[in-house]
Amino acid sequence: MAGSRNVILIVVAGGFLILFLVFFIIGIMGMMGTGTRTTWIGFGDRIAIVTIEGQILESESTVRQLREFAENGSVKGILLRINSPGGIVSPAQEIYDEVKRIREEYNKPVVVSMGSVAASGGYYIACSGDYVFANPGTLTGSIGVILQYPVLEELMGKIGVEHETIKSGDVKDVGSPFRQPTREDSVMLQAAINDIYSQFVDVVVKDRGLEHEEVIRIADGSIFTGNQALELGLVDALGSQEAAIEYLADLAGIEGDIKRIRPRVERQPSLWDLLGSLKQTYVETGLFSGPTLMYLYR
Repeated sequence: MAGSRNVILIVVAGGFLILFLVFFIIGIMGMMGTGTRTTWIGFGDRIAIVTIEGQILESESTVRQLREFAENGSVKGILLRINSPGGIVSPAQEIYDEVKRIREEYNKPVVVSMGSVAASGGYYIACSGDYVFANPGTLTGSIGVILQYPVLEELMGKIGVEHETIKSGDVKDVGSPFRQPTREDSVMLQAAINDIYSQFVDVVVKDRGLEHEEVIRIADGSIFTGNQALELGLVDALGSQEAAIEYLADLAGIEGDIKRIRPRVERQPSLWDLLGSLKQTYVETGLFSGPTLMYLYR
């Protein structure tokens, strides 16, 4: 009996170690998108390039870059390069809102260029642009919402760990990994998912000029290639990032050589930065804060 429990403890400890390593790597990758500052070099009209890479866990760094480029008079247009399967709902919505604000308040065109994947939250953000390019082999779409969380009640029982919750209402601890979900939990979470899903559908209907019924028909989480997305009206054209830049330059009235500028990383992240990013990743992906609504292609 003791031997079996020791084996279980080793397996559980190994599992948590693997999770730690995975999320530490994710934290490092997340830091690659932070710690940047816009650096201006040279003179004349130019195109700014802002990249959204990987899973969307926060919006602050991208919004800051967009805002700095919007406020600079030499930047006549912004290319938003998206290579992301999506991520947490709120950051995707905040980036979307900032792009729309820039287009309206600064009258600067924003053209979207999709990389290998621009799905779910990545596609949600793409809808904010004036014009959307995809490569023929881009994976996009995945219009929908997902919410996942582990249920560890049985595992905790096997290793002799008990967990007590004192709460003010039956659903206060909804999404807790320490108990089985109830029907009441599922009904409440499904209602929230349905509302967030409707918000996504409404954005596609409004920004892509499609009928509501058309969008509902394809908004079941399905993914599409760039070719398919063009046929469905989810993107405007097929073309590379360079084709998108040339289109943007024409839209912005830039003639001749197209000058480009990107945010520049001023320093490599320190160990302290990486640990902070790791903590944020744990929190924002819901490991400690409960279930998180995601516009995410898996």
